[in-house]
Order: sequence, then structure tokens, then C-alpha cells
Amino acid sequence: MMKIRNIAVCVLCCMLFVLIVMSPVYVSGQEMKQGVQPLQIKKNQEIQQIKPKKPVRIKLHRNANGEYSWDITGDNPDEIYRADSRLKKLLKIEK
Repeated sequence: MMKIRNIAVCVLCCMLFVLIVMSPVYVSGQEMKQGVQPLQIKKNQEIQQIKPKKPVRIKLHRNANGEYSWDITGDNPDEIYRADSRLKKLLKIEK
């Protein structure tokens, strides 16, 4: 009696598993038959043309007397000026 019950439970579990696995395939097949178009991805050309900002590069030098100097390079003059002003303030240098 227990063997028959175990077999019945096993068969029901297998049927449930097959039903769960096959239902998304069946539903997606029906959507295609009904004429539902698949999701289309559109690329925005403006977003592709935006270039990331390059950071300001600072090379800090210190001479034998303990005085600091630096070389600043970058694409944006405003960022270069801000970096220079900040270095002057942090190092308390009047150039």
C-alpha cells in the first residue's frame, strides 16, 4: 500500500514539474501566434556620443628646501583653475 502511495506521489510531482517547466514555453508560443511583437531595444544616439570627463592630472613636486610645486594637465580649464586654487589653499602657498 505504501509503495503505491509513494509511486502516486512521485507521478504527481513529476507531472507538476513538467507543467511548471512547460507553461512559460506554451505561453510564449501563444503570444507569438497572437501577433505580439517582441521587445525592441532602441539606442539613443545622444547618449552614445557623450564622452566621459577626463580628470585633472596633478604631478606634485617637492624640492630640497621642502617647497612644493606642481604640474596640472587636463581638458577643462575651469577644472584646472579649481585644482590649482585648491592646492594653493591646502599647501598655503602664494604663487
